[in-house]
Amino acid sequence: MLSLHHNRRDFLHSAVGLAGLSLPTFFQAKATTPTLKRKAKSCIIIYTWGGMSHYESFDPKPDAPAEIRGEFKHIKTSTPGIHFCEHLPLLAKHSEKLAVVRSVHHKHGGHGSGMYVNMTGHNPVGGVKAKGRKNWPSLASMISYFHNPAKGTPRAIRMPYSMFDNGGQQAGEGAGWMGSKYDPILVRTPAGEPWRGVNRYTDHELNLKLNLEKNRITQRRNLLGQLDNAGTEETAYNQLDHYSRMAADMLLGSPVREAYDLEKEHPKIRAMYGNHMGGQSLLLARRLVEAGVPVVQTLLSASDLAGGSGDNWDTHRNHFPKMKDRLLPVFDKAVSGLLTDLDMRGMLEETLLVFLTDFGRTPKVNGNGGRDHYPNVYSLAFAGGGIQGGQVYGASNRKGTEPAAGACSPADIHATAFKAMGIDPSTELHDSLDRPFQLCDGNPLPLF
Repeated sequence: MLSLHHNRRDFLHSAVGLAGLSLPTFFQAKATTPTLKRKAKSCIIIYTWGGMSHYESFDPKPDAPAEIRGEFKHIKTSTPGIHFCEHLPLLAKHSEKLAVVRSVHHKHGGHGSGMYVNMTGHNPVGGVKAKGRKNWPSLASMISYFHNPAKGTPRAIRMPYSMFDNGGQQAGEGAGWMGSKYDPILVRTPAGEPWRGVNRYTDHELNLKLNLEKNRITQRRNLLGQLDNAGTEETAYNQLDHYSRMAADMLLGSPVREAYDLEKEHPKIRAMYGNHMGGQSLLLARRLVEAGVPVVQTLLSASDLAGGSGDNWDTHRNHFPKMKDRLLPVFDKAVSGLLTDLDMRGMLEETLLVFLTDFGRTPKVNGNGGRDHYPNVYSLAFAGGGIQGGQVYGASNRKGTEPAAGACSPADIHATAFKAMGIDPSTELHDSLDRPFQLCDGNPLPLF
């Protein structure tokens, strides 16, 4: 029985809860900044939390000393002269779709600061903290600013959970000073073998996998509307109510709810991505952008690094077994499935894929059979969205210890993503106090 013996804000929270939803609170703002002509209409960000080794992925070093090159071999790709790690055989066949950047570097050796600079394109200054409104916005938030999707469709979604390090949630995934209207909505992937390790669900998340009758949701929404007209509303109530209505719209028949139902996907397509949560997250990402969501951020890792104990890319111990048995097979199959699927549907040219991580791993293997944090040089990648595949930009030196050509920063990676999306990196945005901020201070890489 729904009790009305609460204040308006408490009632709103309970009404949203009865619909099976928890949504972030958002501020009102109008995004009116014009954009350039763009090739990409949507963006999928793929993040490998913990720091993906460049040696055991996109930049193997077969000519380096044995203590540096490690246990794995390199293999040819479909692009002459480009080699990947032997445990990325499926991705090697898709090299003609990928633009690999082998010369990214920054100065932050900690996970939190490394993630922050890669996600925001800016160095952490002062005491940045999770969900802080003084933080720089994430790439997902900044791209979403330039889109106005249909009713019931979020500007940006991230999945399947937030990033933590030893229990502490990290800064860099939200909209920061842009305001909560541009915070990506957290959605839990509804299927797939879960990542092993510590996975935390402390943020409000949107659950669309509900067997609720439409008339129940309609009744809740109509009751909210009646209360709206009954008296004076609080500003915060109005702000939250706007998004509770959007959530109800999503449940009532938005294409987003249909996209969330992975059971409706052809079994062969689902199998192509793999039965792991990593693959099913990328399948859901494809379905969401197809349904009109402009930006989807996917985390291909366990939620909490927890000292590198679970399925994350923080491989301080047992690096090679962990990469071979748990991490690279999921990454290889999931990303290959996404590239194949987008290409088959004619969506790849209009969908930008951006691969991000904290940093690379150390040249020498430590006493625990692991590689440690290494921001001096590492590899990232792009695909789709007008990016020319079958190329490598920049290079690390023979030992993979520093850039040898084309040194670039996370800001340059962001500028490249903005250009692909038709956004001028020098665009000026304003915070809630009307203070101006330039979107990005990097330069687009010549990948087009």
